[in-house]
Amino acid sequence: MPRVTNSPASRKRRKGRLALAKGFYGARSKQFRLATEAVDRAMQLNYTHRKEKKRDFRRLWTTRLSAACRPHGISYSRFIEGLAKAGVLLNRKMLSEIAIHDADGFASLVTLAKSKATLPAKKA
Repeated sequence: MPRVTNSPASRKRRKGRLALAKGFYGARSKQFRLATEAVDRAMQLNYTHRKEKKRDFRRLWTTRLSAACRPHGISYSRFIEGLAKAGVLLNRKMLSEIAIHDADGFASLVTLAKSKATLPAKKA
């Protein structure tokens, strides 16, 4: 009985894996075993970083909003609380864009939030 090597499928699998490793440094883009390890790691980090990117952007928007609220004499947390009580359903991304591009609109949102938020009592 003739020996069967499954050569076309094996070659296709190797070529595909090496194509995924294109641009990697040194042997990681040339040798199949190293390329496989590098691609597996890259795919794992890719998944993780897609999740982290969402956290990073939310942190950025929060920082921008906090910086925009301070000159108006309100903290970020009180601002968000006031907007929630006022029924404003804008997310942090849109609020940060308004803060950057429309100062008057943001000032009106701050005024609305201040009227609804529970501001701490002043110290005597």
